[in-house]
Amino acid sequence: MLPLALLLILLTNLLPLSSLAAISDSSSSYHSFLKCMQKHSPKNVSNEIYSQSNTSYTSVLRAYIRNARFNTSSTKKPLLIVTATSDSHVSATVICTKTLGLRLKTRSGGHDYAGLSYVCDVPFVILDMFRQRSIEVDAADRSAWVQAGATLGELYYSIWKSSNLLGFPAGICPTVGAGGHISGGGYGNMLRKHGLASDHVVDAKIVDAKGNILDRKSMGEDTFWAIRGGGGASFGVVLSYKWQNAAPTTDDGLFMRMLLQPSSSTVKESSITVKSTIVALYLGNAEELVSILEKDFPLLGLKKENCTELSWMGSVLWWNNVQNGTSPDVLLNRKPNSAVSGVRKSDYVQKPISKSGLESLWMKMIELGKIGLVFNPYGGRMSEIPASETPFPHRAGNLFKIQYSVSWSDSGAEAERDCVTKIRSLFSFMTPYVSENPRSAYLNYRDLDIGINHFGKNSYEEGKVYGVKYFNDNFDRLVKVKTAVDPENFFKNEQSIPILPSKVFRKILA
Repeated sequence: MLPLALLLILLTNLLPLSSLAAISDSSSSYHSFLKCMQKHSPKNVSNEIYSQSNTSYTSVLRAYIRNARFNTSSTKKPLLIVTATSDSHVSATVICTKTLGLRLKTRSGGHDYAGLSYVCDVPFVILDMFRQRSIEVDAADRSAWVQAGATLGELYYSIWKSSNLLGFPAGICPTVGAGGHISGGGYGNMLRKHGLASDHVVDAKIVDAKGNILDRKSMGEDTFWAIRGGGGASFGVVLSYKWQNAAPTTDDGLFMRMLLQPSSSTVKESSITVKSTIVALYLGNAEELVSILEKDFPLLGLKKENCTELSWMGSVLWWNNVQNGTSPDVLLNRKPNSAVSGVRKSDYVQKPISKSGLESLWMKMIELGKIGLVFNPYGGRMSEIPASETPFPHRAGNLFKIQYSVSWSDSGAEAERDCVTKIRSLFSFMTPYVSENPRSAYLNYRDLDIGINHFGKNSYEEGKVYGVKYFNDNFDRLVKVKTAVDPENFFKNEQSIPILPSKVFRKILA
């Protein structure tokens, strides 16, 4: 299996340059917005703008809310939803949102744990990309163009239809939106062999704050660097990426993920245990894998009969618990309206956790219940790519990444408080065992506990609180790019890259 190249069309969260107008009448906003859109887009847009009075408004809004925590009666709703079908609609939406003094949130139909693509405290518009999901695979060139609204499942399906020799190193969940996944780095079960999804991007298209559509050449190399893992929302609306050539010390072709979960949170503490599950992917045959594990993990006692040999597409389905032999058509199921309530956090481990440390972790998990951990190994190709190659800095020196997760079905506030308190408690407990100065985090697991870049403050120091955790030493370069391409901070969200104070920036440029 060879890695594929890809051009991804991605749209990011936008925020306005002008001060916010107190617009509360959705119908009134609709007519002003429609008039503006018709002026700036050559294509008909009347059927793609939904006001709150539209009978389809609620279904369109809810379809791609993946975290039910942000789908309550008290959650503030957008005045308008734009379901763009062309690049000109995207460009016009940027211009018109800015003209009306509204904020713009863009979602590509993926997961968005923190809901930043569809939640806002002030009047706003959602640019929904679910209709822009075309994928063009060139098997001979090993490249592809993918629009922001496409899911990873749709991407994998298109690759499979074009060639049984090609694949792409991205996430395992088919309903993840390709746009947001890649803009934050994008990791999957082939990262040790092929790195991140963003490591394979060779071109891109974006819409800037003036509504201009730019490619790699016209946007410049600094901006191109920034949108490959720096979170496109801070720099513009990314329309497309082009991909090309698509445990830490074992064979690079082996990926082993460990999941830790309390076996129960409803029985007496004395009977609660921690369940450990290891799932693995090896890019090779069963004989090779057995030989590697006999040497590196002899206690597993793996035999050839314990292995299942599959094509790359077969492995994509297997990771999603799809029965062997099922048609890849199942990957085209977007599963709209499938939201659950939950919280995610992340950490990086750079030194092996001692046996006593692990035992204390088991006890803490038993004490708290509910919270699950996923350990994803690094090493291999991830240690070979320089930390400054892209904004994603978590390369050499990291043994593995931890994902903390908790979900709940009870819609009451008490259930949410209980789960949030427990995941924060476990996160705090892990402090001695994870990276420090900074305690790093993964951008695509947005964690608003880290700190908020409050709208209107434009504070570099405030943004540094979370920025250094996500980007380490790459943060200051991202700030310089941001200040150069968006000096008025049009593209701004709760955890966007801040701009430098004007005096500081002038000094840097001097």
